[in-house]
Amino acid sequence: MAGTMSEADLVTDLKASLQDAASVFTVAADADFKRHLSLAALDMGRFFPRTLIGSLTLVADQSTYVAPAAMVAFKLALWGSKRGNPWEDNWPGKLPRVTLVVNGSVKELHLDPAPSAAQVATLGVDYQFYYYAAHAIGAAASDTTVLPGHRGLLLLRAQAEAMQELTVRNLNKPVQLRDGLSGTPRNSTPAALFSTLMDMFEQRAAA
Repeated sequence: MAGTMSEADLVTDLKASLQDAASVFTVAADADFKRHLSLAALDMGRFFPRTLIGSLTLVADQSTYVAPAAMVAFKLALWGSKRGNPWEDNWPGKLPRVTLVVNGSVKELHLDPAPSAAQVATLGVDYQFYYYAAHAIGAAASDTTVLPGHRGLLLLRAQAEAMQELTVRNLNKPVQLRDGLSGTPRNSTPAALFSTLMDMFEQRAAA
């Protein structure tokens, strides 16, 4: 499995690894396999979080700001990380606590308490922060956020996703596939394979 991180190459290797089980997934344009990879990429975030940097422009006494569209959780504020010492005249006091809120279809960051005019004057209007974003599979390899070094783990997790769907579909006949790292043949029911593959994925991802 020496392909790139592009969606097409990942789909090709996933289909090959599933062997006869791949024939069950017949939706046009490889939509089933793309879904397996997409869900696998999302789960990769449990072990390999994707951290991005964001920024917003503060307004004194304003508590609500639009969050980055890709944001799934707030991580850490950089604003105020160098705020001096409590005994200094320009000590900004308690900094706001940040909460990600979904307001209708809009993601918002709520700062509590709202930054005061003194804090904005002392620390600046540029509020920078780290946040977590979901992994994604891109048509181009450069647009896939999972690292190339984790390619085998991604395929292993996608195999597990495929087995979960086969289990839901109540397919009872044995299927054969090869895992995404060792290429070892594995024969069992989809439910047993799902459990085995998930155990393998979690053990190797945590190593």
